[in-house]
Amino acid sequence: MEDSMAPIFTETGALAEPFNGATLPVEEEAFLSPGTFSSADEYAANPRFLELQEELRGVLFSAVASLEPNSYTSPVPSSPTEGLGSRASRQSLDFTRVSIPKIRLIYYLKNWITECAPYLDKFDEARHFGVHIPILAQRSPALFYAILAFSARQTERKACLDTAYDSLELYQESIRLLAPCLQAKDPNVLVTVCILAVMELMSVSPRDWRRHVEGCAALFDSFNVNGLSGGHLQAVFWCYARMELCGAIISNGAESTVLPLEKWVPAMPQASGSKEKEGVIRDLFCHKGRSSPDMHANWAVYLCAKACDLACRRTRHLELGEDLDQHAGPFIDQWSRLWDDLQYWLEQRPAAMLPIKTTGIGGGQIFPEVLFAHWAAISGNQMYHAACIMMLEMRPGRKALSSSKPHYSAIWHARRPLYIAGKLLSHHSEHVEVARLFKTVEKTTGWGALWRLKDLERAWGYEPGEILSVI
Repeated sequence: MEDSMAPIFTETGALAEPFNGATLPVEEEAFLSPGTFSSADEYAANPRFLELQEELRGVLFSAVASLEPNSYTSPVPSSPTEGLGSRASRQSLDFTRVSIPKIRLIYYLKNWITECAPYLDKFDEARHFGVHIPILAQRSPALFYAILAFSARQTERKACLDTAYDSLELYQESIRLLAPCLQAKDPNVLVTVCILAVMELMSVSPRDWRRHVEGCAALFDSFNVNGLSGGHLQAVFWCYARMELCGAIISNGAESTVLPLEKWVPAMPQASGSKEKEGVIRDLFCHKGRSSPDMHANWAVYLCAKACDLACRRTRHLELGEDLDQHAGPFIDQWSRLWDDLQYWLEQRPAAMLPIKTTGIGGGQIFPEVLFAHWAAISGNQMYHAACIMMLEMRPGRKALSSSKPHYSAIWHARRPLYIAGKLLSHHSEHVEVARLFKTVEKTTGWGALWRLKDLERAWGYEPGEILSVI
């Protein structure tokens, strides 16, 4: 939703080879983004869906209020298969709690594994959502029904169903079963809550994103789970973080992340200065040049979120007169440190994060084609480009940049991510090609993308629906 998720970014026109050498269009890259102009609007207005959203919020915030703040240390990573080693200890999945036929529920379970989980696992070679989370669900009916609800909603969106909502019944059952898990104060409840949040974001207006991640943020904070906690909870955290990033980008500088960025990483020594803390964080992600592709992509999520946060603080400083966090130094210093981190990210990419082949433009080729062999490389590089565009848009006036390198050019970055870059593209043929990509995204994956085209039409100066009508 991508991240972390449906596409706000795509490597325009590129191809990727994620499975068994099969070539998939990068338009299928999913960085989960919510909403559309289709049946999602009707679904989001469904009275039962609205009631269930409020019920879930009430359950989550009641649970958070009962937890002592900071009373938990980051949980020790454990395998979801722990305790399931013997046949006697295994539990059968319970299909009897809802009125939906079992054969359809089995289809939703299969659809989760084959269609839904791979998009959530794009930054995770261990495939926690596709392999480990279904195993964990054998011990957690709330998680099991959350998986089915998510899969059912994705199926409904992809088939453009506007009357049959199995997802609502499954969503309701997961919420009903969630309260006892929260009372048990089990950190694994974060898996269920995160999946339900992604399902909500898939189904509602993108402008309302904060309401759907606030409960997750409060629980991550209470359980002290962060992006370096390890195991399946770390994978779940980065799924949540991509939702946060999606919302921060949608806000266009008006809002930062709900969970403060210092909670995304382990606590830093209080005596350390901003520069020292950022150096420690860089080493945590990069492991002194030995970063895994997955962790390098997660680092891109973190850096892009930092760019959004800097943009938000700058906006609030300029428009509301708020302080710019002087503890972190003057704005030009904060900007320079983050820009340097982004370029260090680019220079230190592991081999799997590098493109296999890049083609130029011209001769009828509107955008470059970039071929990657690793799923995390696609999204990670997209977020690097998106962050650089945001940074260049708020570059301090007196900050000199070398003009000899392409990554100092917003247009160079603009030919890679889709929505953020789309605002910079000026030719009609580029606009039409971007619109085609958005349409392909929604048709292929079921994730809403066309809502972003409405924003771009406005930015480009077209009438509503004008570009969509010609593709």
